[in-house]
Amino acid sequence: MTAVTTRVLLVDDDARLFELLARYLGPHDVALDHAPDGGRGLALFEAGAYDAVLLDVMMPGMDGLEVLRRLRQKSGVPVLMLTARGDEADRVVGLELGADDYVAKPFGPRELLARLRAVLRRTQTREPNERLSAGGVVVDVASRRVTVEGREVYLTALEYDLLVTLLRRAGRVIPRASLLPLAGREEVVGERTVDVHVSKLRKKLGDDPRQPKLLQTVRGVGYVFAANLPEEPA
Repeated sequence: MTAVTTRVLLVDDDARLFELLARYLGPHDVALDHAPDGGRGLALFEAGAYDAVLLDVMMPGMDGLEVLRRLRQKSGVPVLMLTARGDEADRVVGLELGADDYVAKPFGPRELLARLRAVLRRTQTREPNERLSAGGVVVDVASRRVTVEGREVYLTALEYDLLVTLLRRAGRVIPRASLLPLAGREEVVGERTVDVHVSKLRKKLGDDPRQPKLLQTVRGVGYVFAANLPEEPA
């Protein structure tokens, strides 16, 4: 059986990094294209069908965070941010804008491939016909489309993963420390960061932050999607 090639776009001004990654990823059925700056990266993305994007944060002209912002206006493609080691601020902002993961420079090609595969496994639909619904919130897992009372809402990749995790366990309290791992996320972030993302998710769902009916906080424990799932017809 012929292996399926994964198409990946690298947006980074380091040509040597592209050459290194292209040599390593090729034998692992990953076809890597390269754009040296944000503008050309967006143009190349528009012209091709990519399975994932590797996006450097620090680039001349349009930086990676602006490229990510523009990508998320039109696509939910998995994006791995390439950041300077220890630059936590860029990682947090990237996650808030919708990045799926980050890799700190310098990194080895083997680590990058492992993270790329993990992100692709997480974002690929395991159950094509799965549809989650509770409290007026509906998620079509195949299309990653979210509606609230019939109104479509846009979520970042992390917000979407959190919502799906909570919906699949509606009525059950999820400890704060377990929420990201259950969502398939490996980011090392503080509990405060989790709280911020849940707060933003509440706002987008139209949940009253003072007296939330959908995403409720269980003080000292974690969160629960409190709305009951639809009852089965008699």
